[in-house]
Amino acid sequence: MRIGVIGAGIAGLATAARLASLGHEVSVYEANSYPGGKLSAFWLEGYRFDAGPSLFTMPQYVDDLFRAAGEDPHVHFRYNRLDVVCHYFWEDGTRLHAHSDKEAFAAEVEQQLGVPAERVGAVLADSAHKYGVTGRIFLEKSLHKWSTWADAKVLKAMLQIPGLDLFTSMNRVNERLAKHPKLVQLFNRFATYNGSNPYKAPGLLNIIPHFEHEQGAYYPIGGMHAITEAVYELALRKGAAFHFGAPVREILVENGRAAGLRVGEEELPFDRVVSNMDVFFTYKKLLPNARQPKRILRQQKSTSALIFYWGIKRSFPELGLHNILFSEDYEKEFALLEAGAVSDDPTVYINISSKADPADAPAGHENWFTMINVPYNSGQDWDALISRCRAQVLAKVSRMLGTDVEPLIACEDVLEPRTIESRTQSHLGALYGTSSNNRMAAFMRHPNFSSRIRGLYFCGGSAHPGGGIPLCLLSAKIVEELMAEEMAS
Repeated sequence: MRIGVIGAGIAGLATAARLASLGHEVSVYEANSYPGGKLSAFWLEGYRFDAGPSLFTMPQYVDDLFRAAGEDPHVHFRYNRLDVVCHYFWEDGTRLHAHSDKEAFAAEVEQQLGVPAERVGAVLADSAHKYGVTGRIFLEKSLHKWSTWADAKVLKAMLQIPGLDLFTSMNRVNERLAKHPKLVQLFNRFATYNGSNPYKAPGLLNIIPHFEHEQGAYYPIGGMHAITEAVYELALRKGAAFHFGAPVREILVENGRAAGLRVGEEELPFDRVVSNMDVFFTYKKLLPNARQPKRILRQQKSTSALIFYWGIKRSFPELGLHNILFSEDYEKEFALLEAGAVSDDPTVYINISSKADPADAPAGHENWFTMINVPYNSGQDWDALISRCRAQVLAKVSRMLGTDVEPLIACEDVLEPRTIESRTQSHLGALYGTSSNNRMAAFMRHPNFSSRIRGLYFCGGSAHPGGGIPLCLLSAKIVEELMAEEMAS
């Protein structure tokens, strides 16, 4: 079977690898000159930077991809578990190391915050319970097939929904279980993993801490871009063909079925089509004559990011691979994000991959991926906003580390909502497609298949089950299963 894949983001790569390993003739078309989409990397004056996602959890989904293709994952892709997931900083001088081991994490919280260790245990137990009931069912299966809802395990999970905080915010759940303001803030931040607001997102999203503190956080040897390289090379070995600098112009539809792709002026016939392109642009650019799923496309967008890539001319031993410098008023920060603005005191995330791989920076230097959450692009004066935010981030980091950081910047690059959209076709620069602020958001993501155009499938962060590397990999697996089900019927 001839299958055309639109986009070589991580979900498109995984889809290509899965389908090619089954013997299908797979061709992938990518507008950029490189694979990976957001999961790419670059060098700047002797410093290496992962351009996008910086946290690696649930490595079993990468391993599963290799095993599905009949290969040993550890021959081609290796990673190490982190002892400390994140270093947290507050303005009053409080610092906390979030150990991956939950007992060590709880002990650290008790020592630094004076919070009984059992409160951390309560939050993580709640997270594990929610994941156990819903995680594999709702993340690893299509929510848009009757066969999913007829499954006995799904029916059992549905009966437990009243106790899963679907109608309570993440913040309310954390206030109930963690109680201490700093610990509440720490657990609230997990809403940012899919671009949401913890004061609105349902408490069911409190499953996210389970990924870090039960299953662990990891660092791929070679950096995050090593994930892209490993999956791309796997797809090549299985026979997938890649065409870079080849933007798709249209999905060809004949008699209600996806029949091919228009690439440039050429019409290419395919038996099936998979879009890893943002769902919004798939419809607006590639299916202009098709009926638009307006209710889905109107969903609230996730937040975006403003990233400063800084080469820093010294090392900071108090910083680790992942670092969070919290704002003083977290609720105000998120309220402003929803209003399309940025707080004067944003929470700052700093990823320093040279902590794990010293070759990523010159000796004695560090490569800082310095990020704040910003709203998606709705017409803000980004040039002025970026200048203001840069000054505020530098002031905050310098204040909290007790060192003037700006003179230490050897080189700099910037990524912001406009360039995120232009480079990755993410509508309005939203990092995760739609937000999860609505309790029904999980059910409002686009299905992994089209109900109106036969033979058309969707993978990636704007489709089910959502954004982030693990979920994008799962979307590829769901597409493979749906396609096999269709061909068998």
